[in-house]
Amino acid sequence: MSWKTLDDLDLAGKTVLTRVDINVPVDDGKVTDATRIERIVPTVQDILAKGGRVVLLAHFGRPKGKVVPEMSLRMVLPALEGALGRSVTFVEQPSPDWIAQQPADAVVLVENTRFAAGEEANDPFMANFLASLGDIYCNDAFSAAHRAHASTEGVARLLPSCAGRLMQAELEALEAALGAPERPVVAVVGGAKVSTKLELLGNLVEKVDHLVIGGGMANTFLLAQGVEIGTSLAEREMADTASEILTRAESAGCEIILPVDIAVAPKFEARDEAHYVDVNACPADQMILDAGPKSVARIKAAVDNAKTLVMNGPLGVFELTPYHAGTFGMIDHIAERTRNGELTSIAGGGDTVAAINAAERAADFSYISTAGGAFLEWMEGKTLPGVAALEGK
Repeated sequence: MSWKTLDDLDLAGKTVLTRVDINVPVDDGKVTDATRIERIVPTVQDILAKGGRVVLLAHFGRPKGKVVPEMSLRMVLPALEGALGRSVTFVEQPSPDWIAQQPADAVVLVENTRFAAGEEANDPFMANFLASLGDIYCNDAFSAAHRAHASTEGVARLLPSCAGRLMQAELEALEAALGAPERPVVAVVGGAKVSTKLELLGNLVEKVDHLVIGGGMANTFLLAQGVEIGTSLAEREMADTASEILTRAESAGCEIILPVDIAVAPKFEARDEAHYVDVNACPADQMILDAGPKSVARIKAAVDNAKTLVMNGPLGVFELTPYHAGTFGMIDHIAERTRNGELTSIAGGGDTVAAINAAERAADFSYISTAGGAFLEWMEGKTLPGVAALEGK
């Protein structure tokens, strides 16, 4: 671990600039899901407990460097105060003198950093201005760590810096998943398109022992193996690329697990029960909507031998009954192994989190990332600017 945490710095009497992600859904001026706000509470409370003053930096929406009133962070203030159980001072244009006049135990929320054109440009002038507002920089926004912005990367290089509790938990979980994992490692990758996850697949075949491929992506791989997939969603132009990934996996000693039986239907619609056939028996006028029970049994066998699992994507169209069966069956097994202390399980990505929540197993995973793009880029093996800026600090 080459980055500091809140435990490594003396915060007493210091102003701690704290980058958070509170870019939450809002409807009619009210926050509809406060999950991201709730997850920053431990960091804010720890800074206050250690005698620090908290100045929160955050973005909201995509105002593109202009002041857009409906993207003001003022809207999240009631939810933020509710989560923290205390008052928060909102400021549109802070100055070092104004910050210094705030109470020693104040929590200040600065207006949307993206209202300033210098934020996304990582302008040195803006980074220096932000640095003038505090003594220490704390990044608790892993979900924005793949952006080299003034508030995520520039300012971190100008002040003593550390990771907040949420960032720390995320980095520790990802290090356990792919950095120095306990083996064997299973990765589950699903989703519609191979083209959007090429770098991810290329990185994983070099790092994991078993790679489960599901969703529309699996259809492209089946096509590459000469399997007829009827009217199924697939990227037919990516078949050669899928073949190359299969070859790379073989030479790297990574077992690719594809469906051996499938749920098929003539239309993309809910049904009373699924119709399963062998993977080689998909009717020409039907489409694959889920992995079958034999496929799930094969995945469960790989999970039984694994010590670490990372999941990014479902096996089928889990939103549509009864095509949740494959994904839920797999999730239940991962959850049980994790709950019994036999598996470290890390999951991330919008569809993945939605599937785990729909299966009501979120509490049984070791760690669930809400970071989206940053989680995916980490899995792709990329350096995240917001994390790199903390290293060696």
